[in-house]
Amino acid sequence: MTINADVAHAVDELRATFPDATVSVDETGDGGVWVLVDSIPVGNAFTVQHSWVRFRIPFTYPEADIYPLFVRPDLRRNDGAELRPENGFQQPIMCGPQGDIASTQLSRITRNVRSEWNSAAGKLLKVQQWLETQ
Repeated sequence: MTINADVAHAVDELRATFPDATVSVDETGDGGVWVLVDSIPVGNAFTVQHSWVRFRIPFTYPEADIYPLFVRPDLRRNDGAELRPENGFQQPIMCGPQGDIASTQLSRITRNVRSEWNSAAGKLLKVQQWLETQ
């Protein structure tokens, strides 16, 4: 099966929104894709300044949320505080097309997804902004 047209458009929007990053995809076989955006700034609260981000754009896009998102497994806070599930982080966890990539999961669900204003690029921008304010 080929990539759904809406999903392909979302990938194009990601490339336009993050021109300094490399955006690559792995087809899921049902019209969706796994996306890798490498890399985006994550802010000064962390020991690293940039991270890759992985997430799945389901074949039901844009009617489905982009959730969850995954970043590098070695993400750590500068102040030594733990990245805790109640704050939206889960470590360690596996992700990716085969579920074999070590990562940190970001739980940033969007309730009441509305396709007319929600997009994969918009979701990634919101998550990036959230990381930068932690």
